Amino acid sequence: MSESVANFDWDAEAAAFDEQPDHGLRDPEIRRAWADRLRTWLPAGAADVLDLGCGTGTLSLLAAEQGHRVTGVDLSPAMIDLARAKLAGRDAAFLEGDATAPPVGEQRFDVVLVRHVLWSLPDPARVLRHWCDLLRPGGRLVLIEGRWGTVSPVGIPADRLTELLAPLVSGTGHVRVERLSEDPLLWGGPVADERYAVVAVP
Repeated sequence: MSESVANFDWDAEAAAFDEQPDHGLRDPEIRRAWADRLRTWLPAGAADVLDLGCGTGTLSLLAAEQGHRVTGVDLSPAMIDLARAKLAGRDAAFLEGDATAPPVGEQRFDVVLVRHVLWSLPDPARVLRHWCDLLRPGGRLVLIEGRWGTVSPVGIPADRLTELLAPLVSGTGHVRVERLSEDPLLWGGPVADERYAVVAVP
């Protein structure tokens, strides 16, 4: 999780976090649906993936199972402990830290993978620039976001996110939006919110 939501007690949430269908992916069909999507978002060959706001490491595990080397970062020590246990014996490392400024030093990655973090940040444009700086040439951002609720919705619309990414994408880069709301298998049932993934190659 990120520093901007540090006032929320993520450590207290950690034990029950995976009970949400799209968090723990304990149902085989939901897990398969996410694995299939992730396979299309990540490179075909083994890659170095930085999973920011990794939580309990569920997406990290899917990436590792697909042959990728994973570094996960989360603000919550309890989340990190669960992620380390979940990926024990895998090619994965987990670091406690802020997703907006991950403690990875000079290391660069083929993929920066972020789920449901960007919407909560006060300056997403600045954070996106920093995340792009963490990529190797030809690397990609995989951003899973949404806009939730009807009375007082929270989140970031896909159109807004593509606007923020536009200045960061060169003439040879691209941004692809994949709508996820219409696939109930990802969420454990039908949803009415805007949910999507963006794959951006700066």
